[in-house]
Amino acid sequence: MRVVSLLPAATEIVAALGALGRLVGVSHECDFPPEVRSLPRVTRTRIDLAMPSGAIDRALAEAKGSGVSPVEVDVDLVAHLRPDVLIGQSLCDVCAVGEGELARLVTTLIPTPWVVTLHAHTLDEVFLDIRKVGEVLELRDEAEELEAGLRYRLRRVGTQAQRSGKVGAQHAAPLRKPRVLVLEWVDPPYVAGHWVPELVALAGGQDVGGAPGEPSRPRPWDELVALAPDVVVVALCGFDIPRAQAELAAVTDRQARALLGRRVEFLDGNAYTSRPGPRLVDAAEMLTRLILG
Repeated sequence: MRVVSLLPAATEIVAALGALGRLVGVSHECDFPPEVRSLPRVTRTRIDLAMPSGAIDRALAEAKGSGVSPVEVDVDLVAHLRPDVLIGQSLCDVCAVGEGELARLVTTLIPTPWVVTLHAHTLDEVFLDIRKVGEVLELRDEAEELEAGLRYRLRRVGTQAQRSGKVGAQHAAPLRKPRVLVLEWVDPPYVAGHWVPELVALAGGQDVGGAPGEPSRPRPWDELVALAPDVVVVALCGFDIPRAQAELAAVTDRQARALLGRRVEFLDGNAYTSRPGPRLVDAAEMLTRLILG
């Protein structure tokens, strides 16, 4: 079975199911596990990602306004790879091939591959997507085992966070949960949504900016200041920690500097919080350490 993945989360799911050898092509963003970096890249972005985040945001808005997808598919290469299974998504048209582009791609391919469309907004839906991929790859048992292991780790995160949130063994009175704000972008500021508020709750915090299952959305700096978070977690979509630190240092807005004068922690958003796959569990474990210390 030959599989082409059009997004990093799908690539990581396939690998976690033990089917890494079936991948014959991946997206330009797929970088984990490291073995996939040598596979053919079937997509590319029209956006210069070396630009500052504000310029990237404007370029993406212009692309959306013109109806041109910021992510381009190498149709000829996909056809050459002759996939039996093509895994795409319908969550976001910014960082990966969108649903419409995926549909157009499939009409050009002969023979027509089996298409798996991932569409997770919550942790339960991430597990549903894992089962969906396992079903198509005829790895149902592996998908069940993977889900069971990941859910076990999430339960451990929740248990450890609860224990850390008690005052003394005698009274076991719960402490006030730290108020947590997770930023997914800084110019303009975006508050992380989808599964991130669930991760924060599991890690022992109270997400004051987003709600489980709701999309990430922009909010002005003055609104974010008014939320009075105890901890600001900077986990920028598509950026690692050094890049996030550089982007944050470039923010000059007065209200932003007031907010960022609070306790600020960094998490690799590109690797852990922006990809609805197995490493969201790693993100929960990391958030516990960042939030509760």
